[in-house]
Amino acid sequence: MTITGGSALSKEDIDQMVKDAEAHAEEDRKRREEAEAHNLAEQLVYSTETFLKESGDKVPSDVKTPVEEALADLKSAIAEGSEATADEIKAKVDTLNEKSQAMGQAVYAAEQSSAASGAGASAGSSDGSTDGSAGASAGSDDEDVVDAEVIDDDQEAK
Repeated sequence: MTITGGSALSKEDIDQMVKDAEAHAEEDRKRREEAEAHNLAEQLVYSTETFLKESGDKVPSDVKTPVEEALADLKSAIAEGSEATADEIKAKVDTLNEKSQAMGQAVYAAEQSSAASGAGASAGSSDGSTDGSAGASAGSDDEDVVDAEVIDDDQEAK
């Protein structure tokens, strides 16, 4: 720490402040670490709750229940305030992350299976057309193209 500039503090006061700052450096580091852990946990709680609201109906209950339990556990650790250490909160965050990944995989698998079944049904109906209507509609798009040139009015006056 460097203190510069003209101040009304004496040399002894400045030395005492530097010693106090050095003495409390470890305590400050722990507080910062706990604050970062709390912030990370609150962000994870918010994103998990949002995901559950948006996609909860797509998740089987055997995957959803452990996520909800881990979420409640993390929320209670955050609510305890300073009683929960940063390490405890980080452990609960890791647990919720693991459970949430399983839930995300279940949603992804459900979407993939529904997309595959939907693509199979639509592919069967559209591939069977042999009357050339697909080619005609693609060609009609080219007929609407107009070739044009943009002229700036300021340059035309010169």
